[in-house]
Amino acid sequence: MVAGWLRRRFGKRPDSSGGLRLPDDLWQATLDKYPFLDRGDAGDLQRLRSLSAAFLDQKEFFGAQELEVTDAMALAVAAQACLPLVNLATGDDPADALRWYDDFVGIVLHPGEVLARRETQDETGVVHTWSEALTGEAMHEGPVMLSWADVDEAGESAAQGYNVVIHEFAHKLDMRDGEANGCPPLPPGIFGARSAAEARRRWLETLNAEFQTFRDQVQAAERFAGLVPAPWMDPYAAQSPDEFFAVSTEAYFVSPADLQQQSPALYELLHRFFRPSADR
Repeated sequence: MVAGWLRRRFGKRPDSSGGLRLPDDLWQATLDKYPFLDRGDAGDLQRLRSLSAAFLDQKEFFGAQELEVTDAMALAVAAQACLPLVNLATGDDPADALRWYDDFVGIVLHPGEVLARRETQDETGVVHTWSEALTGEAMHEGPVMLSWADVDEAGESAAQGYNVVIHEFAHKLDMRDGEANGCPPLPPGIFGARSAAEARRRWLETLNAEFQTFRDQVQAAERFAGLVPAPWMDPYAAQSPDEFFAVSTEAYFVSPADLQQQSPALYELLHRFFRPSADR
């Protein structure tokens, strides 16, 4: 289903500003289904609504395997994808923050997990192939793929810090500068840094230290099963710094109190990026 379909269903705003008008009942149903969307103040919620409408106006949705994408499904994705952007606008228009996502248009929804064929070549030249079950995937300058089953259950899975939409769109933020390394482009002056290079260095010092601690915890829990508790966050975060950033971002938005309790330094790092006012 494409944006034209959404425009016909939602219609234009009365002021003909070019955006979509979200029906009140549909917006409220989305907030009721995904309570973590409404944790900020009234201004945050209004910005999220404006961002979600603009997102739907700019993006195209496609249902795979004959999945029919409804208004509620599209808005569920839009609202969760826009949650990290609520305080990232640089001007008066909240939709300005959507520049973070302007490298793609398409969003593909699958009914459930997708088996993806993977291939790699080792140092001896031997090619290894395997299948990997995916609930989502984001490609640099390409579309985003999501499992609707996981999106649909995001309200329940928030207690575990899990959210596939925020995870994949965190990768989009990370890849904004062309490289997935756990460090998105940072705003000027973050951490009081005098240069972009200094800000990046400070960010990576903290992120990589937290990543190493987390990876050690995961390895200890696997090695001494039943004796050493597993960390609270999804152990998939131990794969690489970019996955650590994406998983941490999920937790920051859907279960912030747990993240702050378990990893105060990591919480503070993300807070300074996603809530720029915290740095002033």
